[in-house]
Formats: sequence, structure tokens, C-alpha cells
Amino acid sequence: MPIEIKMPSLGLNVEAGNLSRWLVHVGQKIKAGDILAEIETDKATMEFEAPSEGVLAKLLVADGAEQVKVGDVIALLTREGEELSSAATSGNGRAVAAPQVSPPGSSASAPSPAPVARKDDGSNGHGRGRIKASPLARRLARAQGIDLSTIQGSGPSGRIVKSDIEKIPARSVPSAAPFAPGPVSAPAYGPPADVPHETVKLSNMRKVIARRLAESKATVPHFYLTVDIKLDAMLKLRSEFNTALDAKVSVNDLLIKALGLALVRVPDANVQFAGDQLHKFQRADISVAVAIPGGLVTPVIKDAGNKRVAAIATEMKELAARARDGKLAPHEYQGGTASLSNLGMYGIKQFDAVINPPQGLIVAVGAGEKRCIVEGDALQIATVMSATGSFDHRAIDGATGAEFMAALKRILEQPLTMLA
Repeated sequence: MPIEIKMPSLGLNVEAGNLSRWLVHVGQKIKAGDILAEIETDKATMEFEAPSEGVLAKLLVADGAEQVKVGDVIALLTREGEELSSAATSGNGRAVAAPQVSPPGSSASAPSPAPVARKDDGSNGHGRGRIKASPLARRLARAQGIDLSTIQGSGPSGRIVKSDIEKIPARSVPSAAPFAPGPVSAPAYGPPADVPHETVKLSNMRKVIARRLAESKATVPHFYLTVDIKLDAMLKLRSEFNTALDAKVSVNDLLIKALGLALVRVPDANVQFAGDQLHKFQRADISVAVAIPGGLVTPVIKDAGNKRVAAIATEMKELAARARDGKLAPHEYQGGTASLSNLGMYGIKQFDAVINPPQGLIVAVGAGEKRCIVEGDALQIATVMSATGSFDHRAIDGATGAEFMAALKRILEQPLTMLA
């Protein structure tokens, strides 16, 4: 009996993914734990390990197949020496997309064996002539509309790596029409006839971002509250903290901690609308927006209100690095009870962020800048940051949102409370 290899679970509420490429070939001996394929979700590229050992007898899904459902049979293994007789198609009815194992004595030959590709190997490993490129280089090229066949790779065996893509001048890519379901979908307008352009296929990540944010603005009644926060005490504490402990705590790490504490102190803001009920969370898990090639991802700092700042800094650094390499596991970017988006490093003064459903709020922070403020009856110069909370009015009332923003302001202006 052949062993069915099925599309693995890709995380909570994820029903399908793209099979980016196979890393093995038909006829190859497989051991349990060998990397079989790269699977792309909306947030990351995952490596799929073989659950059993055997000989790869048939591939039922081709390289680049999109929206392969979780649980679909994607390949068949046989025991060594076993014939693959009646299994011409899989249980999910997909057409065979790869050559079959030739019977003994047949003139047909299977593809020549090649090593299984590992994490840092961009080759396909099954001799089909695919361009050798690292997963990160592929994502960068796709996001910028670059044809990999025009690039000479500088990596091992001519493999295209990130630096090869970065050497190419960025192209001007036209904005794509919004993608959204049902009544909030927008027409797909064609480009002006006399404007030179190129058409770039949306990545799975960009499609999901477009759909979710269109749904959010169309179905979630947003309201916005902005406060100005003096940062001088926090910046002084951060400097002393890093000097005394030889640490690398960023302003963003302190913002994550403060946001978690504010949710703990105002639990009515740490909620999620769920139709005829409301989920009230007893822990503050903060999703942090991180820009990556082709989109953004939101790694989650769990229980941020109760974690030490140094622990948040270490965890956030590791998560952000894996996010940019597309190596986050689903449990590391799914969930979260509220979000933080920081564009201060780009010099943005203030902005309104779109709620990340099904969460109830997101806080958008701008740059800290020197401003003239009034203290008592006197003018003073202070470093001030504008922070704007976007709230789901179905779950959070204006007064609760205001209480939450006031708590956030107090914590950041009296930062010693974060270390208590």
C-alpha cells in the first residue's frame, strides 16, 4: 500500500497554501524528517518534513501550485521494492504533475538523483532546470517584478542570493486594484493605454493583506484617538538601562511593554468582538508590525505586560530577523490581542492604522521630535511623540478607548512603572 503524503496543517484558520517547490525527485529514497518541499503561506515560507520513510513514487501537485488545501494528498511513497500499481490518482483527485517510477527493465529512466535541498540551498534538487535562488531572493524578485532568468547568481553553484537582487535598481510597480470578497470587492481597472507599465501578479501574502484590510475598513467601525506623549524620561531611562546592563533595548521594545501594561490596567480594551458575544482576554499578546519584502508580518510578543523589557528586546530581535527571512512558524505570527505599528523611523509624525481583524485595537506611533509645549504658564522644549489608537467601536466604547490611551501615556511618561 502506498503511503499518502498530505498537505500539512499551516496554522490556525489557514485552510490552504502554495506549494512553492519540491526539494526531492521521484525515485528518491526518503527518510523520516527529510525536507520534501517549501510551502508558502500568506506570512512565511515553511519547510515540510517527510512524516515517513520510503521511496518517492509520485508527485501529485506541481511546483508553484497555489491554494492547495490542507489535507490534500500531494505525493505518494512506497516501501523499497514495492510496485505502485493502482494509485494513478490521489484521494483528492488532483492530476499527476510529475513522472512515475519506471518499472524494472523499462527503457524509461527516472530523473538523476540529487541531494535534498536544505534551508540555505536554493537549488531545486530534482534536475528540472529551475533557476537556483534562495527563498528570500525569490520573494524579493517577485515583489519587485524582477525576472530571475536575467540575473547571474553570485552564490554557490551560481545560486541567486539576496545581494544579487539588491544590486538591481528598484522598478516602479503600479498599484494593484484592491482585492476583497463579496460586496466590498472593487473593480479591476485596466491601466491607462498610453502609460508604459508592467503587470505584476500579486503574491499570496499581498492578496491576503489586501483582502483582510479591505474587510476591516468595510466591516469594522473604526474610531480614532490621538495623544501626545513626552518621551524624555523614557529616553533617559533607556539610555541608562542600556549603559548599565550593556543591553540593546529599543524604543519599540519599551512601546511593546507599555502597550501590554496598558491593556492589563484597562482590561475592557483587551477584547475582541465575536458576533453576539465578546472575548475578554486575561493576557496581553502584542502583534508587532514588521515590514518584509512584498508586505508585512506581525510576530507576536506573548504576555508582554508581564515580561521584562530585556526579555522583550531579545525575543523581538529574534522574531524580526526570522520574519524578514520568511522563517516564522505560524504560532509566532498568529493570534495577538492588540497590535502596534511604528513608522517613527521614517520620520512620520502621526498616522491612523487599520485594525488587524479580529483584534479590537491597534496603536500607531510616529516619530519622537522636539516640540514646544506649555508646562504651567511656561514654554518648554520636550521630545514628544504622537500615538493614535484605532478602536473597533462594536467592542470598545469611546470612554474605554480614552482611558486606555491615557494609561498608555502615563506609563510612557513615568517609565519606571515598566520596571516595577
